[in-house]
Amino acid sequence: MEYSAPVEAYTGIVRPMTIGKGAKAITIGGENILPFHFFDEGSSPNPPKFALEILDMEPYDWPDFLVEPYKDVISDPVKWAGRCEELGADAVCLFLKSTDPAEKDSPADQAASLTKKVVEALNIPVIVYGSGDDKKDAEVLPKVAEACDGEKLLIGPVLKENYAVVGKAILDHGHMAIAQTPMDINLLKELNVKLCHFFPAEKIVIDPLSPALGYGIEYTFSLMERIKQLGVISKDSMTQMPMIANFGGEVWKTKQAKESKEQGLLWEGMTAMCLLLAGANILVLRHPDNIKLVKETIGGEIWQK
Repeated sequence: MEYSAPVEAYTGIVRPMTIGKGAKAITIGGENILPFHFFDEGSSPNPPKFALEILDMEPYDWPDFLVEPYKDVISDPVKWAGRCEELGADAVCLFLKSTDPAEKDSPADQAASLTKKVVEALNIPVIVYGSGDDKKDAEVLPKVAEACDGEKLLIGPVLKENYAVVGKAILDHGHMAIAQTPMDINLLKELNVKLCHFFPAEKIVIDPLSPALGYGIEYTFSLMERIKQLGVISKDSMTQMPMIANFGGEVWKTKQAKESKEQGLLWEGMTAMCLLLAGANILVLRHPDNIKLVKETIGGEIWQK
């Protein structure tokens, strides 16, 4: 008797989302199978996307081998963003670190102006993260959304403390939101429910927070895996959003990553692979060499286009 391998078929689907517009646009999500389950019935039409991180201020704590690819442009965020595009990034992720009250406490208007310049200079979409200070982000992110009206940016973090103010501004100006919660499925669903009272679910990306290899990644892996299972298998509408894994900063602050270039690349690359297997749709990296490394590892030819 000929053996036929059993296959699973699920009725849930991760909502597809397009970030950016026109020729700049990329699409994420759309899968109705679990990560890398190409042997099951269904498809994963959009491969994971890779963003490179830039800051709105020159970093002071990056090891030399991490600065090396950007050393001649790192003091100019617009040129730095352009270098990321040249190095093969699918998107640029701009962190408005200088707006943090614990850093330079830069004004919201300055952040908005810089973001607009970065967006106008690129032919790839832009992801924008505030400082993570909920009060300051409630000032900064609405200004950013307004300055880049209609550009379909992906903006966050939208937190439980500021979701009403930040979410409304993101929606009013035609962008997508990153809903961030601290590695807890119940808090994640609670924030999405609140946000969806006025914000379309198809414009939300989940950020469950992503630590580095060796620093709690098994907890995030289990959480992301559960989110994907609930969305695809159980059709839970509050978990059927694409996920972003923003982990570059977590990797490169570890002592292991800083010890040598080879070890740092592997630390970031292995973290990336773990989070892809857990179900991430967008990865935010720091070192450009890992785009090629991870893409070669996962094998782009297996994706069903």
